[in-house]
Amino acid sequence: MEKSFRQWKKQCLNKLDQSKKGSVDRDIEHVVSLLNSCEEFFTTSSCSGRTILIDGAPDSSDIQKQNCAWLFVSHHKCTFDDLMSGLSRSSGDAVLKFEPAVLHVQCRRLEDAQLVHSVAVNSGFRNSGLTVGKMGKIISAVRSTHGLEVPLTHNGKLLVDHQYIHFLTQIANQKMEENLKRIHRFYQNLQSALSAERLPIPEQLSSLELQHPQNTPEAEKEEEERNK
Repeated sequence: MEKSFRQWKKQCLNKLDQSKKGSVDRDIEHVVSLLNSCEEFFTTSSCSGRTILIDGAPDSSDIQKQNCAWLFVSHHKCTFDDLMSGLSRSSGDAVLKFEPAVLHVQCRRLEDAQLVHSVAVNSGFRNSGLTVGKMGKIISAVRSTHGLEVPLTHNGKLLVDHQYIHFLTQIANQKMEENLKRIHRFYQNLQSALSAERLPIPEQLSSLELQHPQNTPEAEKEEEERNK
């Protein structure tokens, strides 16, 4: 198992980035670097969160992104003009989405995956989970749930007024701000957890040492939106 994990890690880290962007997002790069610097972990995929506007075929039930036109994408805050410029190019059914940060981490042992999972949940990534594959691959998925998905055009025709687009711009940017705060909490809490694991008495790590997110109204009402 140990040899296989080292082989998996070497193969994954030497592989070219297969994402549409082709590189690790700047706002999550420090987290990826921290995990990959540890013998127990390596990241298999990551995204710092993004606002996207995609255009699907009219009246199509196929929502796969590879079959849609990308009208706009940003891993940072967006503006009203950004969205309107993208919508002006819509010829089908355009949908605005905010997708929060996601991180998949392959772990050497189940205990290592449990550490990542505990840190993730305590940092606000409440949709996180663990999977164990047939080949023994242990993956900790770090996921949040404060997504957004709103249809805006049908057959290229805008369904809402400009005031509503302004409103959605504010909502998407608020979600991005919260998203970046969760990434920061995760990084800080992961550093604390890794340091505690290397102490003679691991029990010194307690839930009180972790930075917990505030229970904002948005956090209480958040819904799972990210496509898996």
